[in-house]
Amino acid sequence: MKTLRDEDGGMLGNYDAVARRAMESLFRTFENLSEGTIVVDANARVVWINKRYAARFGFDDPGAAIGLECERVIPTSLMRQVVETGKPILLDILETPQDPMIVMRLPIKDDDGKTIGAVGFALFDELKSLTPLFTHYTRVREELVATRRTLEQTRRAKYTFASFVGNCPATLEVKRLARRAAQADAPVLLLGETGTGKELLAHAIHAASARAGRPLVTLNMAAIPETLLEVEFFGAAPGAYTGAERKGRMGKFELADGGTLFLDEIGDMPLMLQSKLLRALQEKEIEPIGSNRIIRSDVRIIAATSADLPALVDAGKFRADLYYRLNVLPICLPPLRQRQPDLLTLVYAMLEEICTRAERDAPVLTPAALQLLGEYDWPGNVRQLRNILERLVMMHDSGEVDDSMLASLLGIRSVPVPASVPAPPAALKALAASTAGEAHPADLGYAEAMAGFEATYLLRALAASSGHVARAAAAIGISRAALYKKLVAHRNAGRLPARGVWDLSG
Repeated sequence: MKTLRDEDGGMLGNYDAVARRAMESLFRTFENLSEGTIVVDANARVVWINKRYAARFGFDDPGAAIGLECERVIPTSLMRQVVETGKPILLDILETPQDPMIVMRLPIKDDDGKTIGAVGFALFDELKSLTPLFTHYTRVREELVATRRTLEQTRRAKYTFASFVGNCPATLEVKRLARRAAQADAPVLLLGETGTGKELLAHAIHAASARAGRPLVTLNMAAIPETLLEVEFFGAAPGAYTGAERKGRMGKFELADGGTLFLDEIGDMPLMLQSKLLRALQEKEIEPIGSNRIIRSDVRIIAATSADLPALVDAGKFRADLYYRLNVLPICLPPLRQRQPDLLTLVYAMLEEICTRAERDAPVLTPAALQLLGEYDWPGNVRQLRNILERLVMMHDSGEVDDSMLASLLGIRSVPVPASVPAPPAALKALAASTAGEAHPADLGYAEAMAGFEATYLLRALAASSGHVARAAAAIGISRAALYKKLVAHRNAGRLPARGVWDLSG
């Protein structure tokens, strides 16, 4: 038994008794101030629990909890961890069926330092100084939940096969191949001109696959600087580069684990990165930059490009082995000009969506406007069509939309067809007279006669196409550039009027 003595050797009191009294007093103080108290033994079984704490977890009689494992009384309890490690958990958040509680857990040790149990105090209601901590925790938790919810929505498929509008044979074939690809887990390669809907189809394939519940992560090769692409793919360890000192960075492969990684414009990928991507696909593992840690990666690859990959392979700009690795299930998306039967269906579906989102009435297209949409070649494909319709909705106030307004939006310059074809110059009059049996002027040679005939032929083709050079060229079987060249030559030679049913300024 230890005692305390003064400088002269006088006994001040019993040290052990004071220590025990202090411990008991401290325990009673915490027990009275706290919202709940629990004591467990070395096996994490409840030895004692006060009535308030027991009632919070559904035990009307505290004695009913005695002898039970702590997790059966408090499902999220960490008292077992304190008993096993012998280390306290001084401040922590305990989730309960009602409100979260701030708790403190302390080990109980014998004279030899062996952990023989633990005591826990729930301090939520009485220690007002901890309220700011709890408030901060609550705010951070709400922000985390909202962020996770946003990320989950962002990384889920936005489109289904129903979003790929159309029923023409070319469209149905694309959907058939895409549905078959959705049932497999092999890489898919989407090929087609820009604006044909490759990203939409990638979303639809993911949404119909067994991975639909997992993330869909997109990486556009053309939108990210070459120096950052490797970090985007594989991530980086803390300190691997400036800005990664504290937390590092997760790569897209890790973010897409268990789901789908959509690689857009794969033809723009640098050669150096192609070899690393090939290894990641073959080995199904990645290594973040600046780290020796190997991460297993379970992702399904969907790649897309508007480039001619075989030509890039022949030119040495794309690895042949990566091309063969990606080209397992190729799907070629046709341009809009090859899906003419789908055009009106697409127009009406897009107009309904755009007008609903903009809260505006849908414009009424005249037959001439619909005909112009059908005859236009749409070099920007579906993306250009949507752009034109969005501009139309924003600019249109009321009434019908005719072909002249659409022509303006499409950048087509044409003038109305005249009542009759303008009178040709003298050479054409002479040629017409000769075909009517009249005397042919002696000064009109063969070359000039044939040139005059060609000018008349082109003039009539333009009149039949309402002055639209591109449609006239398609009707007579020559390119638009060739037709322009001929028209300029005949105009400069005086065989065609300076202006009439056509306008070279557009």
